[in-house]
Amino acid sequence: MERKLLQFACPPFIFFLLLLIPSISAVEQLQTYIVRVDADAKPSIFPTHAHWYETAVLAAAASSDGSAAWTPGGPLIHTYSSLFHGFSARLSPSAAASLASSPGVLAVLPELIRHPDTTRSPEFLGLLSSDRTGLLAESDFGSELVIAVVDTGITPGHRSFSDRGLGPAPARWRGECVAGPGFPPSSCNRKLIGARYFSGGYEATSGRMNESAELRSPRDTDGHGTHTASISAGRYVFPASTLGYARGVAAGMAPKARLAAYKVCWAAGCFDSDILAAFDAAVADGVDVVSLSVGGVVVPYYLDAIAVGAFAAAEAGIFVSASAGNGGPGGLTVTNVAPWVATVGAGSMDRDFPADVKLGNGRVLPGVSVYGGPALTAGRLYPLVYAGAAQGAGDGYSSSLCLEGSLNLDAVKDKIVLCDRGVNSRAAKGEVVRKAGAVGMILANGVFDGEGLVADCHVLPATAVGAVAGDEIRKYIAAATPKSPATATILFRGTRLGVHPAPVVASFSARGPNPQAPEILKPDIIAPGLNIIAAWPDNVGPASIPSDQRRTEFNILSGTSMACPHVSGLAALLKAAHPDWSPAAIKSALMTTAYVKDNRGTTMLDESTGNSSDVFDFGSGHVNPQRAMDPGLVYDLTPTDYVNFLCNLNYTQQNIKAITRRAADCRGARKAGHAGNLNYPSFSAVFVEDGTKRRMSTHFIRTVRNVGNGAAVYRATVRAPEGSTVTVEPTEMAFRRAGQKLSFLVRVKAATAEKLAPGSSRVRSGALTWSDGRHSANSPIVVTVQAPLS
Repeated sequence: MERKLLQFACPPFIFFLLLLIPSISAVEQLQTYIVRVDADAKPSIFPTHAHWYETAVLAAAASSDGSAAWTPGGPLIHTYSSLFHGFSARLSPSAAASLASSPGVLAVLPELIRHPDTTRSPEFLGLLSSDRTGLLAESDFGSELVIAVVDTGITPGHRSFSDRGLGPAPARWRGECVAGPGFPPSSCNRKLIGARYFSGGYEATSGRMNESAELRSPRDTDGHGTHTASISAGRYVFPASTLGYARGVAAGMAPKARLAAYKVCWAAGCFDSDILAAFDAAVADGVDVVSLSVGGVVVPYYLDAIAVGAFAAAEAGIFVSASAGNGGPGGLTVTNVAPWVATVGAGSMDRDFPADVKLGNGRVLPGVSVYGGPALTAGRLYPLVYAGAAQGAGDGYSSSLCLEGSLNLDAVKDKIVLCDRGVNSRAAKGEVVRKAGAVGMILANGVFDGEGLVADCHVLPATAVGAVAGDEIRKYIAAATPKSPATATILFRGTRLGVHPAPVVASFSARGPNPQAPEILKPDIIAPGLNIIAAWPDNVGPASIPSDQRRTEFNILSGTSMACPHVSGLAALLKAAHPDWSPAAIKSALMTTAYVKDNRGTTMLDESTGNSSDVFDFGSGHVNPQRAMDPGLVYDLTPTDYVNFLCNLNYTQQNIKAITRRAADCRGARKAGHAGNLNYPSFSAVFVEDGTKRRMSTHFIRTVRNVGNGAAVYRATVRAPEGSTVTVEPTEMAFRRAGQKLSFLVRVKAATAEKLAPGSSRVRSGALTWSDGRHSANSPIVVTVQAPLS
């Protein structure tokens, strides 16, 4: 059938070339490309879009160098129809270029590879199941909402995914429960109502998966997806703990919300073509929220598969929450920065797991750990050695990092070993040290990591310490003599609650400014992401290394991956409480009600430095779900607003159509404003200090909708960024009824007195608050002044 169609569609000589393709050796390295097409351009000779796609792929390959990969199902990896019309295929660069010039093709994007980036967090966020009012009660715990978790799959049968007391799936649900190894048809229930897997892009690039190590099914063999799913919507489970730590009741943000798992992450990563296939299915299936704890790549929006998929989802009324990335504490590290995505950074809670280092000189240095095995002998001090001075087959650098095979067994046997953080995983370092015969490990941060600490489930007595403590321990070891040798022990102190200060911005949490559009402040918000306990597979050790044979029902992990599903679950609750709110309105409610003060009443600290954090660290602040239920005002957005934003980024028509699937008239948008005029709940002004005063001022136009109970008068309070002047017109807005919209103007003028060194910048922040005496809608204002390189 396929060859008959090709013969009809192509001239004889082209058909002859197509028949030869499988035997032609590729002269260029093949790569997966995602191709977007104009659906209306399909020639009538093709019965389906898929037939058209197959012919286009083969013709492009034949007209270039004959390079095309052949998969068991034909030349296509995935076809897309819900997000946009298009497909993914394996091609050479020249074949892709040929395809890009074909009629009806809108964009050809090279695939990118991404990687995956709670007994206390509900209480920390004020979500108490006993409350008869509030967000949980108002939303019925999210029971009619469906959260799509795009991740490493899910573990069916876990207590966190019990369907006890739940009714049938929402009537609009159109998804499937795809069976496979380790995932029988009975795996889904009234809680886990859908499960799919997408591996075509992964296998097209990496070859057929090793099915002895991975399962061709939605079942989670990694743990990440199970963990994030239960954070967003896990049921109440008691008792819950990890190796005896964090004992209590485990619960997700929306305990009755339904879950749909879309497995896209495999041993080699998460491939764009598979992520888009998951988005495509989720939109068609009828989900309400997409939770995506995946990232790592920042490219223009029209080349960003997640941005493209999320735009179509948002247009369909689906809230998309994504992790900000774990590239902190450095600046310009934030990922998933499209304005139609809620970009979530990570903060701490008022709970930690102290495991202090006691040195032979009496000094006690703070550390953290989750270790549940045999402890070190009480009251005994053990010989202490720095791994960098105990090298074996490797060099001093490798041994300092405790890389595999780098340690001298004779030098570390029966000792506590100090390892530097970096390169290999923290848990893997512990395994290297354990195999070398040591009795314990101290994992020391480097300068870049600062004082940010993550509690890991180590395979031997071990703890993590900050950069300052690490330096002190190294100096103590270096000063040791035969008469006064270096000794130490680790004091495991269990679980500590009521920690001050909290929250703090996690050291690893990625920071702004937004690398693609500095006029849009990113991250948007932060949520709990440090040392979060959640569900865990029954066949994966808590250290996530092959040698760890321990089993635990719950595990403690850290990352913006853990922060993202907190916001996903909260968005589901808000959607249930306010069915008429758009994704942008939900995000606005979360942002304008966020807070920036910790439990001591001072600005949240940056964990990496111990100093105050700023808007590039936390965006609008830390999520506050109870206030978000009743924000008073919301900043709403439509797809047209996003199109105008793209116009003001000076994107071409082809660029915009690659994202939005339709042509855009940019004349009005560019005449009326600039990229910062998107109706966003934050304000970011970027100036270039070149001596031209007219360029040191700008304005923002915003429109807000009254979502309170009725008439209200809101008054503006401005805290201008240092050195800048901010005015608001009008300073008072009188709403006559609920649902009414009013607009205001914000003018920002930056100071010009301070001269900057070439290539440097100055950032100052302030805030605008609209209050009616009952509600307060807060928006950060950030002013960045840059000096040209010359």
